[in-house]
Amino acid sequence: MTFTPSADMNESKKIAVIGGGAAGMMAAGTALSLGASVTIFEHMSHLGKKLAITGKDRCNVTNTASGEALMENVTRNPRFLYSAFNSFTTEDTQTFFTSLGVKLKVERGGRVFPESDKAKDIVDALRAYCSAAEIIHEHVRSVTKNASGTLTVHTKEGEYTFGAVILATGGKSYPLTGSDGSGYAIARKLGHTVTELIPSLIPLTSPSPLPQMMQGLSLKNVGITVRDESKNELYRDFGEMMFTHFGVTGPVILSASARLRERDISRLTLSIDLKPALDEATLDTRLLSDFKKNINRDFINSLDGLLPQKMILPFIEYCKIDPRAKVNAITKEQRQTILRALKSFDIPLSGLRPIEEAIITSGGISVKEISPKTMESRIAEGVYFAGEVIDVDAYTGGFNLQIAFSTAYLAGKSAAEKLIYE
Repeated sequence: MTFTPSADMNESKKIAVIGGGAAGMMAAGTALSLGASVTIFEHMSHLGKKLAITGKDRCNVTNTASGEALMENVTRNPRFLYSAFNSFTTEDTQTFFTSLGVKLKVERGGRVFPESDKAKDIVDALRAYCSAAEIIHEHVRSVTKNASGTLTVHTKEGEYTFGAVILATGGKSYPLTGSDGSGYAIARKLGHTVTELIPSLIPLTSPSPLPQMMQGLSLKNVGITVRDESKNELYRDFGEMMFTHFGVTGPVILSASARLRERDISRLTLSIDLKPALDEATLDTRLLSDFKKNINRDFINSLDGLLPQKMILPFIEYCKIDPRAKVNAITKEQRQTILRALKSFDIPLSGLRPIEEAIITSGGISVKEISPKTMESRIAEGVYFAGEVIDVDAYTGGFNLQIAFSTAYLAGKSAAEKLIYE
């Protein structure tokens, strides 16, 4: 619906929210709940387009972690978020969606999902929360400060004046969902500094042919370790991953990318522990037992109990053993090679996928230029920031959406209270 503010409305008491994603809808709904008049600018055809595809369409909406545990999962400028997290906690997020009729469930690692496993339920709840807002489906080009203290939002189609503006445009990943990086240009024109923008929570590429041979194969309950050229451990995790035509992805890989983004990834190696629950001695006993059962079979036909079918041939190639060798001909040295490969299946890395494929953008508007207690600009009074457009981000696990909700709640509350009560 296109909206042109009427002449009889007090422009100085109205709030513009630029961006109709998770942060934008939360900020708009919060301001509305406090009695403000709100207009959302969203250049996509509907609100929450990126949110609808998060978490493989399941939407990991938050995490049960709180306090220091929550802070430890924020990878950039965690202390800046102290007031925001206290204003709208992870518990508040769960209560909020439950109050809107969304039943939630908690999975491994404290990850909170809608019980239905449908991101659409989260999107619909947020749309309902901000349904009283007017929506203008136009692309905002800039925001300027007026001598009167008001702010003008400029689009290709027109100009609109407000008492406050909340910039919640997201990052520059997934541009087809509306996160095209346009918010950074708006902020720069207002005098803000934008730090270096790099992809985070993003798949990793590999020069090895092995991932392509196993394309589409998911591994659950595996351990991963990323090491540098000197075999120093840089990151360790446990969980799920997947092989692709370009390399590797999945929750543990995405989390690793957030830790490795400032490294030369082409010098790193991903080591996969395929049997993390078993030490080498126990695994050797298991391997000998399997070999005994298949003693007269070809080696390639003896690994079904240890590996997924799609991984068997690549694994054998990795071990450099003749797949047609008889099991009874496998030497002790070859068995040790197999054991090492089961505990440390190494994949060389080469880099990150393009930023357009990143779940989030690392970097953004400098936190030094934003009040952490209100999310208001220290440079342009009346301008507030929320979500991924700020230079804050976290590991996977619901933490980035919590950042969006907490900063958006604080921005919406601060803007509304300043306009209405001051």
